[in-house]
Order: sequence, then C-alpha cells, then structure tokens
Amino acid sequence: MNRTLTDRLILALVVVAAFVWMMPMLWVLTLSLKPNEELVRSTNGIIPWPRTLEHFATLLRVSLTPRWLLNSVVVALGMTAATLLLSSLAGYAFARIDFPGRRAVFLLVMAGLMVPEQAILVPLHAMFADWELHNTYFSLIAPRLAGPMGVFLMTQFFKAVPRELEEAAELDNAGRFKIFWSVMLPLSRPALTTLGIFTFLFAWNDFLWPVVTATQPEMYTLSVGLGSLQGNFAMSEGLGFLMASAVFASAPMLILYIVFQRYIVQGIAITGGK
Repeated sequence: MNRTLTDRLILALVVVAAFVWMMPMLWVLTLSLKPNEELVRSTNGIIPWPRTLEHFATLLRVSLTPRWLLNSVVVALGMTAATLLLSSLAGYAFARIDFPGRRAVFLLVMAGLMVPEQAILVPLHAMFADWELHNTYFSLIAPRLAGPMGVFLMTQFFKAVPRELEEAAELDNAGRFKIFWSVMLPLSRPALTTLGIFTFLFAWNDFLWPVVTATQPEMYTLSVGLGSLQGNFAMSEGLGFLMASAVFASAPMLILYIVFQRYIVQGIAITGGK
C-alpha cells in the first residue's frame, strides 16, 4: 500500500515537472498563432485566440526558406550517417582488436573532448579557405565527424557484448568484417539509434561553424537562415514571426524524439549500465 502511494506521488511529481518543462514551448506556439495586433496588447495566455497562420505563411514566402530546410536535412543526414559508420568501426576496433598502441590511440581520441570548439575555429576556417571548400556541403559536414563521444559510446557498448558470440561466428569461418557487420552491428542498434538521434539533433541545431563556413545565403542551414531573418524581419513582421520561426525550426526535432523516444531510453539504459 505504501509503495503504491509512493509510486503515485512520484508519478504526480513527474507530471507536474513535465508540464512546467512544456510551458515555454506551449507559450512559443501560442505566440506564433496570434496576430501581431493581439501580441502588441498582450503576450499572456496559452490559448491562442484569435488564431492566424499568417506568420507561418510569411515564413514560407521567403524564397530561400525551403532551400535552407533542404540544406539542414542534407547536412544532418550526412553527418549522422558518417558519424555512425566511423564511430561504430572505431568503437569495434578499440573494443575487440588488440593492435599495438591501442590504449594510447584511444586516450588520444578521448583527449579531443577537452579541446573547445572555439580553439580550432580559426585554423579550421583557414584550412577550408585554402582548399576553397567553403559554401559546400563537405565543409558543413566534415569538421563535425571527429566525434570522440560517439567513439566512446560505441566502444563501451561493444566491450559489453559477450565474446562467445564472436567465437561462435569464428567457428563458422566468419571473417572480422563479417562478424562486425552481421553480428555486432545488429546487436548495437539501440546504441546506434541513440547516437544517431543525438548527432542529428546536434547537426540540426548547429550554428557556430555553419555561420562561419556558409557565407552565401543559398548554403545557409535552417538555423543560420532563420537567424538572419530575425535581424531582417523582426521589426517589420513582429514577435509572431519570430515565434513562428522558432516553431518551424524545432518541430522536426520534436517529431523525431516522439517517434524514437523508446530507442533513446533503451540505448541510454543499456550503455549507461555497462
């Protein structure tokens, strides 16, 4: 009985905390659906009345917004796919292949976590400028592929997989790559899903490097493009337009989390318990 009461109290606290956490998002959505005339008078309340979609229509009328959305999708998907491939290969090598200097190389990779992004921004910019690669998808994706956290996550996951599975595959004359591709990779789906979602989220919201390497409006990502619109349209279009921009940029991430939340929780639980 006491345990049931405790569980109900915990559930109630979680519901309250979730509601408090969602309030800012509901408020932003409300403001994006209110006419500017109403927003001038008051920004209170979470029920939009009267309602309008004019702010979203104005956002989509901006000619380059669909291109920015396409750029973000290409960059996020490309970065996610490449990160999953590189991190899983490196993680498997560190976890299962006993090569000379493995520990030293792993520590060197992990040292990348201690290097702040701002410290390498100038040399990175100069390098891509010398190669004349700015304003390309390659320049938007490539610098973000050096992901020590992804390598660490996959290494920890592969270390926890029983070696008996590999030994059984070796008895069937499976080579190293076939063991990785046919045995280890399917088992790592929860960890890969978690890493993929967080990588996609990071790529979608990334602002600092894209604003440096993308100097032509046609190559802006959605975060950079909407940021430029805030400066150009904020005074003329009002608060509702800014809130519509925020909703437009964050909606894909919210949908992604809702669809894959089971895998996120499962992946964190599995990798965190090893």
